[in-house]
Amino acid sequence: MEQTNGLPSRKDLDSAYMWDLSVLFESDEDCKKELAQVFGQIPGLAGLKDTLIQSAADLLAGLRKIDEVSEKAERIYAYAHLKLDEDNQVDRYQGLLDQAMGMVVQLDEALSFMRPLLLSLEPEKLERYFKEEPALQPYKFQLRDIQRYRAHILSEGEERLIALSGDMAQSMDTAYSMLCDADLRFEAVEVEGKAVELSHGRFIQLMRHPDRGVRQRVFESYYGTYDGVKNTTASLLAGSIKKDVFYAKAKRYASCLEQALFDDNVPVSVYDGLIEAVRAHLPALHRYMELKKRALGLPDLHMYDAYVPLVETNAAYPYEDAFATMAEGLAPLGEDYLEILKEGKEEGWIDVYENRGKTSGAFSYGIYGAHPFVLLNHNDELDDLFTLAHEMGHAVHSYLSNKYQPYPTASYRIFVAEVASTVNEVLLNRHMLKTGDRKVKAYLLSYFLEQFRTTLFRQTQFAEFEKRVHAMAEAGEPLTAQSFGAVYGEINRDYYGPAVQDPEIALEWSRIPHFYRPFYVYQYATGFSSAVAIAKAILEGKPGAVENYKAFLSSGGSDHPLNLLRIAGVDLTRPEPVDNALKLFEESLEELEGLI
Repeated sequence: MEQTNGLPSRKDLDSAYMWDLSVLFESDEDCKKELAQVFGQIPGLAGLKDTLIQSAADLLAGLRKIDEVSEKAERIYAYAHLKLDEDNQVDRYQGLLDQAMGMVVQLDEALSFMRPLLLSLEPEKLERYFKEEPALQPYKFQLRDIQRYRAHILSEGEERLIALSGDMAQSMDTAYSMLCDADLRFEAVEVEGKAVELSHGRFIQLMRHPDRGVRQRVFESYYGTYDGVKNTTASLLAGSIKKDVFYAKAKRYASCLEQALFDDNVPVSVYDGLIEAVRAHLPALHRYMELKKRALGLPDLHMYDAYVPLVETNAAYPYEDAFATMAEGLAPLGEDYLEILKEGKEEGWIDVYENRGKTSGAFSYGIYGAHPFVLLNHNDELDDLFTLAHEMGHAVHSYLSNKYQPYPTASYRIFVAEVASTVNEVLLNRHMLKTGDRKVKAYLLSYFLEQFRTTLFRQTQFAEFEKRVHAMAEAGEPLTAQSFGAVYGEINRDYYGPAVQDPEIALEWSRIPHFYRPFYVYQYATGFSSAVAIAKAILEGKPGAVENYKAFLSSGGSDHPLNLLRIAGVDLTRPEPVDNALKLFEESLEELEGLI
């Protein structure tokens, strides 16, 4: 086989397509200087416990001091994180991030007195402080919300121990990231007579290859690599889940799930209702997979066929073209929205291309007092176009929240984070579906259905797996590579049907980094459902839809997530958003069946 070049080194990439971190710090040395300053300021914060709630003026002064140090700490941590994301093999950034994490742990430890102390402040006295000191207005939601935690706040000493455990608790996630993004090496696979080095980014790209033999070789090789480390990844995931159980019990929650949802004030019924609704519509997913088998002319269907488009296309989306297409699709959001996108492209928000050691996947990172940062691994595929729109949705959400909210309420909750990103995807898809070309329309419908499969169905599948394995841990059942595989394989059979199976897919749990952020992924599904409702209102020209949506984007974390979504016209305590999204899946499937 002819040997192709491996992934490029970062130094070989064009800097025009890299993010610019100088808005955070001009150099590593500047970051380290501020890191030392913050370490010096942290001990003084602990002394605030003697004065913080003595008067309204003391409360305001103390909270402002805490915010000053916290904002610096966030900027330091972001810089270290993003520099390491550029190339996880660079030792000095591994060390810098380790120091930044230590800083965060010390900060948490120094402030461990906060909640117990604020809970000792009688609600009547707190309200009097608000009247005496109007400048406390930005802190009202935060201070009032703390009252919900009364049953889960421990003594000062216990809270200090919980804070001290933070660095240790992060070790499983860190070790998993180092294993998968830095140390794990995939064998080269023959593709069209050439040896292609596999990577996380290339895996999904090759899962769409028209040659089924290539897909099978890539699939088996990729999961074969994970099979070789399955006991290690199982130990790491088990440790992460046991950490969740420890914190839930220590904080007196009924379950890990209840604790994970409590911060957002989301009832467990919303999580369970999502799973129930998706399971009720699984026959539609089975029907979609059957259509895929017929359209591809296959005698049977394997998991390595799941990502292949039903309709072939040679369309490519180089980054510049992808950005222009995205802007066209998002035009209904207004010129002001498009101007923010343009600023992001021209002002160094985005790190575009894959290089050796770079963190896989894509994300957006919002930082108060600086512009957002977006990591991509762009491969000129249609999926990369939608990933760009997705991450820029996050970025604009951060931009507007930081612009219109004070620091205490600027950060939006993860629960609402996936709404803005998915609204962008739905608007872009609806725009591209306006084409009159039957084949292109069929391709885009196929892609839209894939969004449903990978976001609403797949993320709910992940959510169900998380709920099952956490329940196993809470019941004292063993968490091993075998037990994880048994649970994951069973759920996968339910979702895709017994005919669409491969033994390797039972290992998929071992390659999902989101499982180290407990009960995170369900929010992709609820966010997708919310986004469908919002995008539908915008495209139908519903009065106030665009304005209400932008008000939501500008609201940051100024209220609980379910209340913020109501600003945009979505109520997730009711079944309609999820049910209506799944009905759109069925309608789109029927339309595609008519076209093929």
